[in-house]
Amino acid sequence: MPNLHDIERRISSVSSTKQITRTMEMVAAAKIRRASDRVANALPWAMAVSDMMHTTAEHAPIDIEPLLQTHDEVKKALVVVLASDRGLAGGFNSNVLRYAEKIIREKERAGIEVEVVACGKKAIGYFNYRNIKPVMEFQDLSADPTFGEAAQIAQYVAENYKAMKLDEVFLVYNHAKNAAEQTLVEQQVLPIDEKGYEELLGLKPREEDIFKQWREKDMSKLPGDVDFEPEPGKVMNYLMTAYLRNAFYYALLDSAAGEQGARRNAMKSATDNANEMVSTLTRVYNRVRQGAITTEITEIVGGAAALEE
Repeated sequence: MPNLHDIERRISSVSSTKQITRTMEMVAAAKIRRASDRVANALPWAMAVSDMMHTTAEHAPIDIEPLLQTHDEVKKALVVVLASDRGLAGGFNSNVLRYAEKIIREKERAGIEVEVVACGKKAIGYFNYRNIKPVMEFQDLSADPTFGEAAQIAQYVAENYKAMKLDEVFLVYNHAKNAAEQTLVEQQVLPIDEKGYEELLGLKPREEDIFKQWREKDMSKLPGDVDFEPEPGKVMNYLMTAYLRNAFYYALLDSAAGEQGARRNAMKSATDNANEMVSTLTRVYNRVRQGAITTEITEIVGGAAALEE
């Protein structure tokens, strides 16, 4: 049975830890609002760029833009992994990193060479430890991502996809479903997937095939002429560049919001556990103290009885 001094020290230690976790919970809760607002403001533009690109491609020759092409043979893929710079966020990082590694191993078993872009110190450390050297690394930006970071990734992807050095590009990150819940998302960036943002993120069920008119031309209805200014190649190149930059930037913002939500949940659980531990230790302390008092009283009574005899 521990003595009273040991229990007091442990109660003091747990109480100090509880103050830290409670503070981190409050900080994360304050940051969630700003991060969620950035995601909400970015979503309409993300959907608009995606829809604009799809509808414009319907009236433009598809073969004029290399980024719209599907390569006949997949030899090399790129996986962009979004994690955090800091820990203490529960399973936020481990879920993403394990899933990304699973994709990499599956591609390698299929004979596909895989490159990795790591965003966040946790992702960089995870892949370097496993001898997977990222081709691009970004750190100290996970909680407050910038458009420049997304533009650098988009530029690397566009240049290598056009040069036939990449055949597939995937994004793996945590989507902030709400302030308390995150869902793992695997997004195929190139070749362009049929899924829109609303369907991909589970915002609404799929209602129609947005590629149907693109793939299956209905010649019974003759559309009017569409004039491109400037010429179609430049228009599609501009839209594809905007689409890539926006896809990465929105994912970075979404992951940042998810990070704060996960950290808030983890710190709340830690605070609750600390409160429970303090309560348990206080009960033990009172039990030991009462036992010590009872023992002292017994000794005093016994000593008094012995003197009377």
